[in-house]
Amino acid sequence: MKFGPVPVAESDGVVLARAIRHSGLTLKKGEWIGAGQIAGLQAAGVDEILGARLEAGEVDENEAARRLAEALAGAHLNVDMAFTGRCNLRSNCSGLFIVDAAVIDRVNMIDETITIATLKPFRRVVEGEMVATAKIIPFAVAAVLLDRAIAAATEAPLRVAPFRPLRIGVVSTLRPDLKSSTVEKALRALDERLAPAGGKIMIEERTPHEAGPLTAALRRIEGASDLIVIFGASAITDRRDVVPSAIEKAGGRVEHFGMPVDPGNLLLLGSLPGEGDGKPVIGAPGCARSPKENGFDFVLDRLLAGIPVRSEDIKRMGVGGLLVETVAHPARGTSADG
Repeated sequence: MKFGPVPVAESDGVVLARAIRHSGLTLKKGEWIGAGQIAGLQAAGVDEILGARLEAGEVDENEAARRLAEALAGAHLNVDMAFTGRCNLRSNCSGLFIVDAAVIDRVNMIDETITIATLKPFRRVVEGEMVATAKIIPFAVAAVLLDRAIAAATEAPLRVAPFRPLRIGVVSTLRPDLKSSTVEKALRALDERLAPAGGKIMIEERTPHEAGPLTAALRRIEGASDLIVIFGASAITDRRDVVPSAIEKAGGRVEHFGMPVDPGNLLLLGSLPGEGDGKPVIGAPGCARSPKENGFDFVLDRLLAGIPVRSEDIKRMGVGGLLVETVAHPARGTSADG
């Protein structure tokens, strides 16, 4: 690509590199110069413009951005019309944004002229929300580089996993010192979390904070639930505590206890017998009673979007898992808060 000052009389086929507003004439940056623009420039007394002329083997910025965006787009993503070397991708549903970060890094490493920016992985998105943008930095890019970028974007590394309207079962365990308002607060917070996904609390029970009664409650609500959430009257502190013991006595298993997310450290993930990996059961940490983001959201969102969560997935949540502890805003409470 040739870039620099160009006499107006010789500017046919040049891409304008700097907007022009002169004597009533307005031409935008990135506009292609043709006979009409040349006549307008000459009439306005402009003799020279700053522009770029494509050479053999190069692809225009908009065409390049569009082709790259289409290569990136997986399920439930729409590709916008390209403009000024940029092509945006948008979700066509509410769900969880999924990105293969290694692939995006590989494409961005090819050349400085080709860039992709995305939202953070596993972020909640709504219909119409922009999740990524492909931007070509100069006015054109070498076709060989674009081909390499498209080849590197194997198997469409961006997609949205749609939320599913799951039936949620909830068991709240009780102790004499636990206020009923605390139980209601937890249910309201869960309702708010489920609303964007269309999920609903279909059945709710309250039982003493003991393994036997909790086991019985799990068995009663199991058939009417796709996902079960347990709000314990006390934080889970060990795999032999009340909540994990009840899950196992109900015929289930504990998949993982604890997580590298704060707040949310004391979350427990289990399952009851069922199809595939079984029916998920979340032993909610104490912080899940609050609507503020915490580790509970990390797990709940994936399950609502049909994404399996295993022990190794939780172990990988540490980067970005510190949600509140900063110098300006130190965390309050103790580890027992979950």
